[in-house]
Order: sequence, then structure tokens, then C-alpha cells
Amino acid sequence: MTAETTPMAEEQSLNVQQEAAMVEEEKSKVVVVAVDNDDDVPADETETEMKREEEKEASIVDKNGSFREESNCFSDLKENEKKALAELREKIENGILGKEEEEERDVALWGVPLLPSKGSESTDVILLKFLRAREFKVKDAYEMFEKTLQWRKEAKIDSVIGEEELGAGLSAACYMDGVDREGHPVCYNVYGVFADEALYQKAFGTEEKRGEFLRWRVQLMEKGIQKLDFKPGGVSSLLQITDLKNSPGISKKELRTAMKNAVQLLQDNYPEFVARNIVVNVPFWYYAIHSILSPFLTQRTKSKFVFARPSKVTETLLKYIPAEQIPVSYGGFKCQKDAEFSIEDTVSELIIKAGSTESIEIPTPEAGTRVVWDVTVLGWEVNYKEEFVPEDEGSYTIIVQKSKKMGPQEELVRNCFRTNEPGKVVITIENSSFKKKKVLYRFKTSNNTLSSS
Repeated sequence: MTAETTPMAEEQSLNVQQEAAMVEEEKSKVVVVAVDNDDDVPADETETEMKREEEKEASIVDKNGSFREESNCFSDLKENEKKALAELREKIENGILGKEEEEERDVALWGVPLLPSKGSESTDVILLKFLRAREFKVKDAYEMFEKTLQWRKEAKIDSVIGEEELGAGLSAACYMDGVDREGHPVCYNVYGVFADEALYQKAFGTEEKRGEFLRWRVQLMEKGIQKLDFKPGGVSSLLQITDLKNSPGISKKELRTAMKNAVQLLQDNYPEFVARNIVVNVPFWYYAIHSILSPFLTQRTKSKFVFARPSKVTETLLKYIPAEQIPVSYGGFKCQKDAEFSIEDTVSELIIKAGSTESIEIPTPEAGTRVVWDVTVLGWEVNYKEEFVPEDEGSYTIIVQKSKKMGPQEELVRNCFRTNEPGKVVITIENSSFKKKKVLYRFKTSNNTLSSS
């Protein structure tokens, strides 16, 4: 049978060729900040830079993998930083009090009064964000501060929260969900939804729509900021996750423009509001687009990026976010409207060595015990089975889930079983690969004694 080339196939081929050409053009300029390496990441001239940045990342990540946010307590600052903060306080005090209009003197940012003489303990936390964004150069920090106030006034940002018509139909593209190990609210940016051409045109089809998209993105940022605590020692920044799975390629000019504009706007007007930016499901073309965006990023912003190839997504996220806070779609345990578990239910860990088998045993000492469990294996590719083994040796073992080969893309397994007699649920995982496997699991038991007939 002879294959016929369709117009759609020709278009897809052209897009791939365009993306490949752009990748080759930009390849020599690519600077990868931090990569959770996988076998399919090309070894090129950036390898040394990757290792250097990974070492830098390690210095700000504790032994549990949690990002250590810089202190916003005055007592923890270095002397030169204290001096810079005092100078910025004075410049802002003089600048605001010099305003002719009374209402302009009562200015606030994100609910925090900006006049140091107001005595709010949160004022210094906000000012430190501007100083850190400009490496404690007071003049530059003050200029950034004034431009932010002017932009917010002109764009009427204080009223953007109430604009309910923004982002209609785009809720799957960007949303807040859970917190990381340090309490940072987590914001997910899912570009794969724009593979749908109708949605793509709705968001980026015209200049007006791109402007509305940008304002919607600002609205989401403002809503995320409402979850923060600007008291000294509080959590005052977000964790951003950018998911590029099935995302339109860099041949989509409107998407490139929107991304560049969003990055520039957020960097200029929301200093130090992102503790870490984790980019997951990174395709080959993204390294080119990252190099295009790179000139618009400060070195400090660049240092907060972590990249994860598809096979490393869950492993990477677990460094920063507890499993019970990671959505099931990303290999975690968080289900929407979960009637069985909550984020308070602890997830346990089990390591299975290469070529070995391990079991998870859940005791059920009474008849009528109901057991529910969640299990996932990072990278799966194991043999998996579930059984109920009675305490009475004369009783038969019950197969709950017969042995099956689990592929690499499997999601969380949830199952339940009610016993008729004392015994235990046994979950057996056989790792026949040459690499160790990490198993994450949790379970609950409850008892409703069976009534006799």
C-alpha cells in the first residue's frame, strides 16, 4: 500500500523542520541553568556549565531537597545590606511625602503600607524584594520601585482581582494547587492546553486577545500573592512549575511573543516573588526558546530555573514538593475531591534494589476491616500484585490484583479490600531492572464488624 501525503502531514513536517532549524541556529547560544539529567539530554559544550549550576543549586537546597529562601528578617542581613535598606527607606519616605495629593501618600503594595514611618513590620520585607532584585543597588532598586508603582497605577492593577471575565476557558492553563516543602504556594503553568487550535486562537489570535491573556496572567499572580505572608520569617514567594508537555513549538510566533512579554512584565514588577521555577517535560526545542528569553532575564532569575526531562518529572518535583501535595497527573498522590485521603496523610517510602523483590504488608487483625491504599513507583517498569493472606493457615489466599507488568507511564494505583477474617494485605513489587526503584505508598484501615446472618 502506498502512503499518501496529506496537507496536514506536510504542515506538521514543515513545523518540525522550522523548529529544528531554529534549534540549530540558537544551539551555540543555549545556556542551561540547572538540569535534572536524563540519558537523552545531549552531551555538548553546556555540560560543564550544567554541572557548575547544579553545584550552585545544591548550595541552596538542604539535605531534604527543600529550597532555602533567603531571610527577610532584618537581624539576618549583612551590614552592607542593612545600610542599603536604610537608604531605600529614606528615599521612599522622602519621595512619598513629597507627593502633592494626600491619597498618593497613603500608598501600599500588596496590602503593605510603603511609608516606613507607618511602622508596619512587612514594609521591610517588600523593600528587600526590590533590593535583592537589583543586587542591593539602592538607586536601581528605587527606580524599579517607582516604575512598579507607576505601572500599577496606569494599568489599574489593584482592581484586576475583581475582573471575573478575564481568562474565560483558560483555567487549565494556569492555576494554584498546594504548597511545597517550605510552604510556598505552587503555581502550575500548563502550555500543552494550547495545542488545541481553538483555544490557542482564543488566547493569542489577536493583539487584543494577547493583551487580555497577559492581564489574566497578572490577575493570577495577584491571587497567588494573596496567599503569602509578608511578616519577617514568613513565606513571601511562590514556586512556579511550567509544564511543556504537548506544548506548541517555537514556530508559534504569538506564543513566543506572549511568553516573552509575560516574563518581562512579571520580572519587572514582581521582584523576588518566585522562589524556584521548575520546567518539566522539556522538549528538545525548548532549549532554543530559553536562549531567546535568556537576555530578558536577570542572572538572579536564571539561577532559579530547574529543567526536567519527561522521565524525571516526578523525581524532580519530589525534591521540592511532598508527594501528598503533587497532583496524580505528575506522579504524586493529590486527587481532586478525594474522599479517602487528605494531605495530612503521610506518604511512606520504600527502596527496591535492582533485581530484587519487596513487599508492603498491611495488617488487618479483625474481620470486617476495610483497607484502602495508594501506591506508585517512580519510573514503574516493575511487576506488581496485591493479595490478601489470611491469618488462618487453613484459609485460601485471595488475589486482589493479579500480577501485571507496569509500564513507565503508569499513574497512581489506588485499591481497597474488606476482609472476612483476620490477616494482612500484601503488595508485592518485583524489580527486574538494573536500577533501584523508589516506591511511595500510604494506606488507611477502618473496621465495621460484620453482622452474622
